[in-house]
Amino acid sequence: MSGAPDRVTVYVADDHPVYREGVALALRGRPEFELVGEGANGRAALQDLRTLQPDVAVLDVRMPGLDGHAVLRALQRDGVPTRVVFVSATIDDDAEREAVELGATAYLSKESTRERICEAIAAAARGDRVAAGRVSAAPRSLLSPREQEVLRLTADGLSGPAIGRELHLSPETVKTHLKSIYDKLGVGDRAAAVAEAMRRGLLD
Repeated sequence: MSGAPDRVTVYVADDHPVYREGVALALRGRPEFELVGEGANGRAALQDLRTLQPDVAVLDVRMPGLDGHAVLRALQRDGVPTRVVFVSATIDDDAEREAVELGATAYLSKESTRERICEAIAAAARGDRVAAGRVSAAPRSLLSPREQEVLRLTADGLSGPAIGRELHLSPETVKTHLKSIYDKLGVGDRAAAVAEAMRRGLLD
């Protein structure tokens, strides 16, 4: 959904009205964002998101009716391009890993500052993935086997063409794998990808 030029359209869903209004207030105070709707449960949120298709949705992980993960799965199944930022009162490592693997762009504690939440929304709108909050080692299943090979060779210092020769891939295919790796790790270049992969335990 497109709002005013250069403004990020945002939808907020949380069954706790005080928290929901707090996020909404933060968004209203930022000219780069346009709040297009609010919901108090997962079913209402899903219905609204199918219609509004905002740039970003901020969803409580645990909501009545449908939880945040179920809403994200339904959006993906329906081809709704809205990017999702999850917020949770309690940081659950398994839930966070599941959210990352589902394709959420961020998983934040509700104790995060409004500034942090706004930063995550802006990053999501750009297509960037915010690094997981407390999970220091994401499962290797976050990356495909081929992406793991490309990442390992990148860490060894090989150039894109050299990686292609080693794995019998075209330069464009290597670039595609690298872009996917960057997206999944929430980084923008090779050095940052290697550093983030080491932090998460994705490199031996």
